[in-house]
Amino acid sequence: MMRLFTTIVLMVSLTACQSKKDVLGTEKNPIKFQLVPSVDAKVLADNAEVLKQYLEKNTPYKYQITIPQSFVAVVEAFGTKRADVAAINTYGYYMAHEKYGVEARLTVIRFGLATYQSQFLARADSKIKTLKDLTGKKMAFVDPASTSGYLLPMKTLKDRHIEPKQTVFAMKHDSVISMIYQRQVDAGATYYSPPRNGHIEDARRLVKIQYPDVEEKIKIIELSEPIPNDPIVFRKDMPEEMKDVIINALLKFVATPDGQKAVDLMLGATNFKKSSDGDYDSVREMLKTLAQEVK
Repeated sequence: MMRLFTTIVLMVSLTACQSKKDVLGTEKNPIKFQLVPSVDAKVLADNAEVLKQYLEKNTPYKYQITIPQSFVAVVEAFGTKRADVAAINTYGYYMAHEKYGVEARLTVIRFGLATYQSQFLARADSKIKTLKDLTGKKMAFVDPASTSGYLLPMKTLKDRHIEPKQTVFAMKHDSVISMIYQRQVDAGATYYSPPRNGHIEDARRLVKIQYPDVEEKIKIIELSEPIPNDPIVFRKDMPEEMKDVIINALLKFVATPDGQKAVDLMLGATNFKKSSDGDYDSVREMLKTLAQEVK
């Protein structure tokens, strides 16, 4: 009996030690923070290390920051608890929330704005002056999962009962601009950002080196309605106290010079603001509506 008692005590002790080691936020089980591969991989990796060092210095937790191959991989990582926190695109958030209850808790701020819009573009020397003129035309979009480069502009066109004759996917925002410039398509849709300090910040700026006159050659026809910027999201069953600590640390990080630079290079953002899933209701409705129309 004494041997049995001793064995049980030892097993309980070992289990307790193992549980303590495996608690989320420890060296054995770090908080898994994922970033969508939206910019150059080395740029993301270098600045992710800056973020990791700050978080580990300013919170009681250990972190593992990774960059999966696609936003879909980030979404699925939440389903297997391989992701606890992620900076994700709007459509990826919609999928992760629908499938796994992932929660938006921060929204990125770009140039003082918590929302963004799509822009419809055409050559300045074309006969396309309004959205109605896109009827029967050939249009370039980014890719089927791009909120600003396809989903949002498609909703705008459907709301106006405007149907292009043909659509092509360029896969990148700058490629859409190039296709319009080279007259491969009649028009296109990309992300829009307002000018800053007298310089354009929308997708046309991506090809300024290649086409210095792009601002004169390609004009904005119209903008879509605004929707919330990309969120920072959390696994639903993470401890609430842990979420709050990380959220506050991220807000402090982006207020530092190194943090501002890192967040700009990783996310193209200038700040964060606290948010909730309710802030993205308009996005959910838009995507559900588009899905129903496709069916």
